[in-house]
Amino acid sequence: MKKIGVLTSGGDAPGMNAAVMAVAKSAALYGMPLVGIKRGYNGLLRKSTSLYDDMEELRLDTVLDIADRPGTYLRTARCMEFLDPAWREVAANTLRAMGIEGLVVIGGDGSFHGAEYLCELGIHCIGIPGTIDNDLAYTEMTLGYDTAVNVCVNAVRAIRATSRSHDRPHVVEVMGRHCGDIALTTAVSTGAEIVLVPEVPWSVEEVADRLNQQIAKGNYRATIVVAEGCWESMAPFDMYTFLNSHGKRCYEGEPISSLRFASILKRMCGMVEVRSTVVGYTQRGEQPTARDSAFAFEAGHLAVRLLRDGISNQVIGMRDGQVYYTSIDTALQAERPFRRALYDLVNSL
Repeated sequence: MKKIGVLTSGGDAPGMNAAVMAVAKSAALYGMPLVGIKRGYNGLLRKSTSLYDDMEELRLDTVLDIADRPGTYLRTARCMEFLDPAWREVAANTLRAMGIEGLVVIGGDGSFHGAEYLCELGIHCIGIPGTIDNDLAYTEMTLGYDTAVNVCVNAVRAIRATSRSHDRPHVVEVMGRHCGDIALTTAVSTGAEIVLVPEVPWSVEEVADRLNQQIAKGNYRATIVVAEGCWESMAPFDMYTFLNSHGKRCYEGEPISSLRFASILKRMCGMVEVRSTVVGYTQRGEQPTARDSAFAFEAGHLAVRLLRDGISNQVIGMRDGQVYYTSIDTALQAERPFRRALYDLVNSL
């Protein structure tokens, strides 16, 4: 293989830059020029007026300094056009015109679907899982997950310190639209009393009852860790009637949020105050942990070696602590049961 490319797609994740550096070092080892595709699949569609705004030749003197940087040096963006077969043909033709014979795709399930489409058009592709949510079931970890958890753990520890000082319960929202791994691991690691995730149905009344049990035991500073997608699994609750009838103005159409949830718990549990914090983008924008960086190093090298050997339509993951690869189709169909026993343990203590 004479020349390969690399892109980062979907949400940015700590460790993406480390993976790009690993790909660059391995490509140089095998004598293969490397082209960085900018803003995910958008760069292959040549949306910019200049080729240099869409692609960049990656040299070692450039990428050696990016490994520890948060975010992604190549930028990232969603690309809805890639759902159209005609635009996928444009992308494949762009790669052929540039002499790029293989592509390393760093991203989540949507990015892997894009790689699978390109494989169908004859482009060799290898995927590296880059998503903080850890929502790819075929692998034990994804790039950015460990870093995101550590950011949340540090945030909750700081919040619990001030909650203890003021005897205030606190709702802490972390990322995870469809997967509650960040929330569950954060709760376990910090001694949080309650955790809510998208995978398990729950009700406001149930959480209020749990919090009241903590208060009855003298714990006035319980922490409720919630995944951002947990509202989808919440049982119906008339937030507007409840808050308006308890002196808190709330208008029809306003969505449930951590702030409003804290207001509800405050009134249901008779507390002077229940506060809320959304950890937010700090989970994405931190330097990668050693674990994420080490995974990126191994995954980047393996991706280039597979392309060199003519192996395509594969994604790299971690199994039993070892880096391995499997087909994209197998990876996307994998299902991981939620750790319900651990979830129940957190909520029962």
